[in-house]
Amino acid sequence: MASKSAPLDDLSVAYVMEPVAGLDWLVIAPVVWCILIGAGLLMLRKAVRLQPVIAIAGLAVLVVINAFLLAHVAGSGPVTMTMGRWLPPFGISFTVDLLGALFSLTSAIVALAGGVFARTDVDDTGRRYGFYPFLLLLMAGISGAYLTGDVFNLYVWFEVLLISSFGMLVLGSSRRQLDGGIKYALLNLVATTLFLVTTGFLYGLFGTLNMADIAVKASELRGTAPLMTLACLFLLAFGMKAAAFPVNFWLPASYHTPKLVVSALFAGLLTKVGVYALLRVLVMLFPVEGMELRPVIAVVAVLTMVLGAMGALAQNDIRRSMGFLVISGIGSMLAGLALASPDGLAGAIFYAMHSMVVMTGLYFVIGLGARLSGGFQLSASGGIYGLNPTFAFLALALFLSVSGLPPFSGLWPKIILVKASLEVGAWWIAGGLLVTGFLTTIAVGRIWALAYWRPLAEDSAPSSSLPLPRSGRLAVVGLVVLTLAAGLYPEPLIALSQDAARSLIDPSAYILSVFPGEVPR
Repeated sequence: MASKSAPLDDLSVAYVMEPVAGLDWLVIAPVVWCILIGAGLLMLRKAVRLQPVIAIAGLAVLVVINAFLLAHVAGSGPVTMTMGRWLPPFGISFTVDLLGALFSLTSAIVALAGGVFARTDVDDTGRRYGFYPFLLLLMAGISGAYLTGDVFNLYVWFEVLLISSFGMLVLGSSRRQLDGGIKYALLNLVATTLFLVTTGFLYGLFGTLNMADIAVKASELRGTAPLMTLACLFLLAFGMKAAAFPVNFWLPASYHTPKLVVSALFAGLLTKVGVYALLRVLVMLFPVEGMELRPVIAVVAVLTMVLGAMGALAQNDIRRSMGFLVISGIGSMLAGLALASPDGLAGAIFYAMHSMVVMTGLYFVIGLGARLSGGFQLSASGGIYGLNPTFAFLALALFLSVSGLPPFSGLWPKIILVKASLEVGAWWIAGGLLVTGFLTTIAVGRIWALAYWRPLAEDSAPSSSLPLPRSGRLAVVGLVVLTLAAGLYPEPLIALSQDAARSLIDPSAYILSVFPGEVPR
C-alpha cells in the first residue's frame, strides 16, 4: 500500500546546493571540448581539407584549457565537480590534482604536435575514414582518465581510449596493420577485463568507487579485507596497460605497424595512462599495500628498463627499436613508484612528462628520416646528415634526450631517480638506471652512426629528394624546443612534480576537495 512520504526539507543532505564557480568548469572542459570537436569532425568527414585545420585549432584550444586548469589547481589545490549535483560518493566526481593536471596538459601538447604532423602523414583517405575524429576521441579518453575521481569511470575512459586507438591502429587496412591491430586489441582486452573484474571486487568490499572515499575507508578495512589481493590485481592490470615486464609483449608486436603519427601518439600517450593509474592506486588508495609490493615493483622496474634497452639495441628495424625504448622508459617510471619516496615519485612524474614529449618526437624524426634514407631498415639506411644537416641535428637532440644526456629534459628525472635510490640504499635500482642510460646511448648512437652519419651507398637512392614537409618539421622543432627548455630550465617542472608527489603521499587536500569540511580519518 502506497503511503505519502514527507517532503525532503533539507536538500543539502543529498545535493550540492552552491552554484559551481566559473573556474571549476575547467575540470570537465577538456573532455567536453574533445567530444564536441570530435563530433563536429565526424559530421565533416567528407570535407577532408577542413579537417586538419579544425582539429589543430581544437587541439590548440585544448592546450589552453589544460594550461588554465593547471594554473587553477596549482593556485587553489585539488578541484572537484560532481555530476548531477548528487553529493559524493553517490554522484560521479571529477577530481583534479596536480598529477592529473600535469599529465593532461602534457598529453594535450603532444596531441597538438601529432595533429600538425598528421597533415603530411595522413592522406585524404585517412582523413575521410576518421583519423582526426579518432584523435579527438582518444584525447577525450586520456583526459577523462587523468581527471576522473571515480575508479569505474577510470575504466570507462580506458575503454574510450582503447576503442579510438584501435580505430587509429587499423586505419589503412593493410595486412600488417590488421595483424598488429588484432594483437593489440586482444592483449589489451585481457588487461581491460582484469581491470573490470578487479573494480567489481573493489566495489563489493568498499561499497563505493569514489577514489577519495576509498582512500578514507582503506585504513578502516585494512586487516579485515583482502586489500593486498586488490593491489596485486591492479598492479597486473595496469602493468599490462603500461607495458611493464613481463606483460609488455603486445607493444613491440603492434607499435611498428600503423602510420608514423599513430605510432608516435601511442608511444607518447597510451602507456603513460597505465603509469598514472599505478601511481594513483598504489600510492594514494592503497599506500600500505603499495609499500609491501615495493620489492616486486623494483624487480619489474629494473627488468623492464634494462631488457627494453637491450631490445632496442638488438633491432634492425628502427621503428621496433623505438618500441623497445618506450618499454625501457616505463621501467624508469616504475623505479620511482618502487622507491615510493617524495623524490622517487617526483622523478617518475617528471620522467613521464619528458617521455611523452621525447618519444613522440623520436617517432616523428624516424619517419621523416625514412623519407631521406629510403626506409626503416638500419642496414639499408644512411646519408641523412649529408642530405639535411639541420634535420640530423634535431634528431640528435632527441637521441641525447632519451639517453638522459645534457642539456635536455631526460637528464633531470634520471638524476632525481638515481639520487632517490641511493638515499634509501637501493643501489641496484640506481645501477639499473645508469646501465639503462648507457645501453640506450649505445642504441641511439648506433642509429645515428648508421642512418645519419654513414654515407648512403652509391647503388642506393633515397625515396624522396624533395624537402621535408613543413608541418612535419614544425612538429619536430616544437618538441625539440620543449625538451631543450625543460633541460635548461627544469626548476618549474621539478617543483610541480615534487608538489604532485607530496599530494599523492598525503591525499588530505584531495579528500577535502571531495568531502568539504570533513577531516580525513
